[in-house]
Amino acid sequence: MGESVGIAVMGASGRMGQMLIDTITASDKAHLVGVTERAGHDWVGQDLGEAMGGVRSGVPVFDDPLEVIVKAQAVIDFTSPQATVDHALLTAQARTVHVIGTTGFEPEQLEKIAVAARHATVIRAGNMSLGVNLLVQLTRQVAAALDEDFDIEVIETHHNQKVDAPSGTALMLGQAAAEGRCLDLDTVAERGRDGITGARAPGQIGFSAVRGGDIVGEHDVIFAGPGERVVLRHIAGDRRIFARGALKAALWGQGKGPGEFSMLSVLGQG
Repeated sequence: MGESVGIAVMGASGRMGQMLIDTITASDKAHLVGVTERAGHDWVGQDLGEAMGGVRSGVPVFDDPLEVIVKAQAVIDFTSPQATVDHALLTAQARTVHVIGTTGFEPEQLEKIAVAARHATVIRAGNMSLGVNLLVQLTRQVAAALDEDFDIEVIETHHNQKVDAPSGTALMLGQAAAEGRCLDLDTVAERGRDGITGARAPGQIGFSAVRGGDIVGEHDVIFAGPGERVVLRHIAGDRRIFARGALKAALWGQGKGPGEFSMLSVLGQG
């Protein structure tokens, strides 16, 4: 067994942050070196264990990300697009592995992350689960095998607190479908229909978003042809699948050179 990898978690108090903390703490391959929260948050300045309602852990909560990035071999980041871009500038300087599960980026923000990846290992995915990343592969293959007689629709369902739509996973799936047909997703994507829209244009890739309750995540890719449908589906019932995937990515990234990678690379599929 190799030396334990020191990991920092950005955004400790959120549901994903706490899941990551639990997953890392339970691992025999990694340990927490620090966590962050936004300035003014009640947890800032406290011991993490006590902030979470448990015993003292010796892990501090900072509001300055640089304080933890300089101590870490990997940073796991499920925060907000702008915060993640700010973190990427710091991880690039520190040559720290940056695992990004944040979604909802604008094109110019992705360009800044790509610049950071020239200096450090960046692993970014709209979804960290093994099953979803295999679904991406299958979507690409099915789209390539079925012609435009089969319309493509991506339907995603999430909890009522999710702030971006379509989800990062839905966009991954749409991108895979477009690549399977050698299309530009921005050109063929249809993200909303309302009113008298007219008939569906051939070759479109449609997106629908459903929000409600505490649904972790469900994604369907529908290939609808004359007289038949092919439906690819993934259901996430536990957020721990994302935390386990993120930890796997952080460990995989050790010793890798600069570059931007996906979970497919981590899984040996890319």
